[in-house]
Amino acid sequence: MKHDDIERSLPLMVVMIVIALSWGGMVEIVPLMFHDDTNEPTEGLKPLSALELEGRDIYIREGCHVCHTQMVRPFRAETERYGPYSVAGEHVYEHPFLWGSKRTGPDLARLGGRYSDEWHRAHMYNPRDVVPESIMPSYPWLFENTVDGRDTPKKMKALRMVGVPYTEEDIETAKAAVDGKPEIEALVAYLQQLGTVITKR
Repeated sequence: MKHDDIERSLPLMVVMIVIALSWGGMVEIVPLMFHDDTNEPTEGLKPLSALELEGRDIYIREGCHVCHTQMVRPFRAETERYGPYSVAGEHVYEHPFLWGSKRTGPDLARLGGRYSDEWHRAHMYNPRDVVPESIMPSYPWLFENTVDGRDTPKKMKALRMVGVPYTEEDIETAKAAVDGKPEIEALVAYLQQLGTVITKR
């Protein structure tokens, strides 16, 4: 079969493209499934606390992951600005991953501990109070809404089924740990732990 024959036949061309993409994807992805660096948690990595877990859900609900990535790529310009590049072992307990691909705002992978809780609160209430050129929207309702912890134990049980090592004690105390807390407190708790497992490389 000649190359010209494939180009003239649309169905055949589609089949050949699907085969090529499938093979290429398999060659790239399958070996990573058996590589320890992608499956084993980074030393010191712990599952999110109940409050941090609720904060992560608020982060997703408010669409923060649409404008902010959580993945420092292994390029000098990125590591100089954001810190050590991200590794797969940092994210083994994340479901779903929040690596992202678009940066309207800065990457948040190494945000934890960089600013105080008060700074984060001021930033979420009105970003321009702390970053005058910011185009980020304000989130004043996070200061009024409270976390309902009824579903927190269920979330932890579901995550435990996919490999997150929550203990029975974690699950039993989850509701009490978050119930009635302001949503801003949960979100700040989540932001403050981002990237703190790896401090330098």
